[in-house]
Amino acid sequence: MARHKGTIGILTGGGDVPGLNPAIRAVTFRALREGYRVLGIRRGWGGLVDLVSDPKADNRDHVQELTEEVVNRAGRTGGTFLHTSRTRPSHLPKANLPEHLRTSYAGEISDVTPEILKNLEFLGIDFLIPIGGDDTLSYAQRLHGEGVKVVGIPKTMDNDVPGTDYCIGFSTCVTRTIELTHKLRTTAGSHERFLVIEVFGRYAGFSALLPTMAGAADRCLIPEHPFDIEQITDLLCYDRRRNPSNYSVVLISEGATMAHHPQMSFESDEADQYGHRKLGGIGDKVAALLKELSPKYNQGRRVNIVNQRLGYLVRCGDPDALDSIVPMAFGNLALDLVLGNVSGRLVCLHNGCYDSVPIDVVTGTKKVVDVDKYYNSQRLRPKYESFARQPLFIMTSDR
Repeated sequence: MARHKGTIGILTGGGDVPGLNPAIRAVTFRALREGYRVLGIRRGWGGLVDLVSDPKADNRDHVQELTEEVVNRAGRTGGTFLHTSRTRPSHLPKANLPEHLRTSYAGEISDVTPEILKNLEFLGIDFLIPIGGDDTLSYAQRLHGEGVKVVGIPKTMDNDVPGTDYCIGFSTCVTRTIELTHKLRTTAGSHERFLVIEVFGRYAGFSALLPTMAGAADRCLIPEHPFDIEQITDLLCYDRRRNPSNYSVVLISEGATMAHHPQMSFESDEADQYGHRKLGGIGDKVAALLKELSPKYNQGRRVNIVNQRLGYLVRCGDPDALDSIVPMAFGNLALDLVLGNVSGRLVCLHNGCYDSVPIDVVTGTKKVVDVDKYYNSQRLRPKYESFARQPLFIMTSDR
């Protein structure tokens, strides 16, 4: 049997984004060539929960050995071939306990971290590389505190992981948002309507603000600034009058709220294991109110609406160029840390340079838009000033 320097585990957690498979490929290629064995944990933390630490058990549904052939085929595609979940081992509902753990944990919510530690030891994993947002990475930080060697890689459509200017998936999200918004303009212009588009962004408005800055929309509504519905109606009517095709466009983060109704809009009351309810519906509410209020600002005439939620259209499919390049660099940066026996770090981009920060940054602060610096709250649009020395995507992690 071939001897290895050690075993590296890699997993993806939370929502899928383009760029996950290129990151898995980068880690695996470099690790194998450096003499490591690489195990892919399936379905995020769920794979480590469900795994049975018995040499005779069939764990092929929970873990797989990664080879160049496997990752090279998947590395050019979107999503994650390892699959993903929102499993939170420290807060696992009784209904999600696997059969072999049900006699050991009787509570409605259980912390099964002891099982995770046992399973990591069973697999012989020396370094664990989780790829995820602040939820997935917050549990990685917990494991680091338990003595597990962890190097995290940030990903999220919202670009809201603290400590890094860039998260895998954000560029493709912005690219698709701009592309799809411009396509929808033809209908909005043909019918002389308001175009209302709801995009991702629970607590941070980067995915609405940056496409607007790039010319995709006239205005944007972000979670960091509760908006006045009368104000946005007035501004969109103003934009519509100035447009030769007599339409205007607003991008709305899914987590945006109205000043007179500060609650977020949810699809249902059901929450995931991290306590998050599925957002959705603020675009519908705004569209209805814009239609109702528009006569007040349009000489008594109602303006009809084109209302669209982009949702999974911006997170499916293949990664763009940046979400192919950055995951490659992040994966190799993670291996640099592994080779240096450095753990408890989060790889990052800051002011255009690759680096790493302590992984506890993900639980120490929230990364949101600096409204005073980047958002004109009087005009409900980005500020177009002070670009000197700013990074590629303008808004930084400001660490």
